[in-house]
Amino acid sequence: MKDKNLFPSNVKRIIRRSLTIPMRMKNTELAQRFWMSDNQKRILALKNIHFGRRAFIIGNGPSLNLMDLSLLKNEITFGSNAFFLAKSKLGFLPTYYNIEDPLPAEDNAATLNLLNDTTKIFAHDLKYCLHPSDNTIYVYFDRYYSQDTSPNFPRFSNNALKVVYWGGTVVYMSLQIAFYLGIREAYIIGVDLKYDVPQSAGSDSIITSESLDKNHFHPEYFGPGKRWHHPQVERMQRSIERAAKFFKQNGGSLYNATVGGNLNVLKRANYDSLF
Repeated sequence: MKDKNLFPSNVKRIIRRSLTIPMRMKNTELAQRFWMSDNQKRILALKNIHFGRRAFIIGNGPSLNLMDLSLLKNEITFGSNAFFLAKSKLGFLPTYYNIEDPLPAEDNAATLNLLNDTTKIFAHDLKYCLHPSDNTIYVYFDRYYSQDTSPNFPRFSNNALKVVYWGGTVVYMSLQIAFYLGIREAYIIGVDLKYDVPQSAGSDSIITSESLDKNHFHPEYFGPGKRWHHPQVERMQRSIERAAKFFKQNGGSLYNATVGGNLNVLKRANYDSLF
């Protein structure tokens, strides 16, 4: 018969506590890091990384062609969708590159998957076409939490490690990520909110371009064969206004430094005067 007192009580206590360390650690930051995936650790590493810095959220409207974007080379910048078309002219890519819309993700996947010299932050459910790489991070992107007709739409997340919310424009995704990175002074450029939509397009339809793109900074942005959603300008304005309120409530500021355009829910800033 085995001796039930093989180990002294103090040794048994140490053994029991050791075996329960993972459970007891779950509420600590160290434990959270232990249980995280590599992707989650990469998101966490970005938290407040740019605290106290300013950033530029770059839209893709034709007004970009009226601006000296070379001034942004040493700034923190967020680009999206087919902004890579500007690289040959600029010589650089934005600091961060965001995609949440499946249409530009699928139509530009071959190029997007090869982009270097930027940190790519993509919606998690686009992994099927936007593949993992050393400079790619996926955030959990909730595109189904609410109808855009709800008075509570859109939600704004201050924790990209947990969730980023859909707001009807990739700019809204970029603003949530910028806030998580510590940005409290942000300037939106290139958000013109002017669209020439074919008369045949329904209000909620997916449009397949048959001609060169007049609505963006480059004619090939949504050029022939490229797909895009019918633009919901009021929804975009509503989302950006929501982001501005969140920034203000948390000690930050959001400005519209676009040249011209119809983004009228933000205080204007003169782009050239910022440098």
